[in-house]
Amino acid sequence: MSYKLNISTRKEALIKLLDEIIKRENEIIQALYEDFKKPPFESIATETSYTISELKNTIKNIEKWAKIKNVFPSILNFPSTDYIVKEPYGKVLIIAPWNYPFQLAMCPMISAVAAGNQVVLKPSELTPKTSTIILKIVSKAFLPQHVKVIEGGVDVTQKLLAKRWDYIFFTGSVAVGKIVAKAAAEHLTPVTLELGGKNPCIIDETANLKLAAKRIVWGKFLNAGQTCIAPDYILIQEEMKSHFVDYMKDEITKAYTENPKDSPDFARIINEKNWHRLVSMIEPKKVIFGGQTVIEDLYIAPTLIEENNLDSLIMKDEIFGPLLPIITYKEEKELVKIISKYEKPLALYVFSDDRKFARKTILEHSFGGGCVNDTVIHFANKRLPFGGVGHSGIGAYHGQMSFDTFSHHKGIVKKANWLDLNLRYAPYTNNKISTLKKILNWL
Repeated sequence: MSYKLNISTRKEALIKLLDEIIKRENEIIQALYEDFKKPPFESIATETSYTISELKNTIKNIEKWAKIKNVFPSILNFPSTDYIVKEPYGKVLIIAPWNYPFQLAMCPMISAVAAGNQVVLKPSELTPKTSTIILKIVSKAFLPQHVKVIEGGVDVTQKLLAKRWDYIFFTGSVAVGKIVAKAAAEHLTPVTLELGGKNPCIIDETANLKLAAKRIVWGKFLNAGQTCIAPDYILIQEEMKSHFVDYMKDEITKAYTENPKDSPDFARIINEKNWHRLVSMIEPKKVIFGGQTVIEDLYIAPTLIEENNLDSLIMKDEIFGPLLPIITYKEEKELVKIISKYEKPLALYVFSDDRKFARKTILEHSFGGGCVNDTVIHFANKRLPFGGVGHSGIGAYHGQMSFDTFSHHKGIVKKANWLDLNLRYAPYTNNKISTLKKILNWL
């Protein structure tokens, strides 16, 4: 059964999906909590409500997005009608991560379906409860030949990557992203890679430190720091550091109490492997706040680290956890040297009331996306593209751009028969060459 050009079939299935998600929202929230104690508020804000919003927007706009688009024709093709047809790639593989296991599985799938593709969705094996609920929801909303969920571990992912696909969409680490890209290259399969990186968070001497601390604490420790666009390290003007640290301590305590382990609003590390990886980065002598760990509960406290070694273990790769190194700088020129030491990040944040400095910083560095005077919130605007650059990813999505990501844009020229200019046909006389030059110079 083909869904290639059947807009009504796609829309009908997406409406069924919306009904299932709304009906099972509490089950989804419970599954996320059981997988890694994700707080209900965060599950609603970053998983279910976000997905529902994206789904409603897609259902509302699918006909408009899929519509044939007329473009102004080239005079070289006169007389003609030129237009773009958006067609589905075909069979799409979506490999979802564990950190936002519902939203980052569902949203790409929604767009792939809207664009007319058949989809195989591989949810993360590290969040089995969420994976199970995804399977139940998809099975209710779609026929198996339209969308199929395949559960399993690394071996299943490897088998899927060995097959030939028309498009692959992957969200996860840089290391696995390279494996996906290599597998896709075997068949010249186009890919979107949503990866990560060491996201700098710059604070200059004009910043509102108290407000900056509040917004950084939220963006960094959301999902226990297991967010690809979380601030990875702080770069703060040297004289501001002590005041900033005091504000950060206050804001962490306000958000999670003096004992974050007992807070219902602080998630856990996904598994023991990642817990050990994060704990190995903590040098006790550098800890200026937090640092407590409990392996039985996969708990690591929100932790501030005074860092002055750009080659330390915590600065080698993306942290992806509740550890926040704080690095000072004296002069603005040091920022370029520090940031450029690492691969292009997925996000960059700058806190400053100096508009000129903020604008210069945004334009000077290459990164996926970011904010001035806040963190993470650029992800929420469906009208902004979301994606990386360089090692932080390939391609972008969200809103209409998601539909376009999963569509091949086919350019068509419909040439009229009522006039056929002889200019382009041989023999190519001097007069024709002269006329061609005049036309090309005029264009």
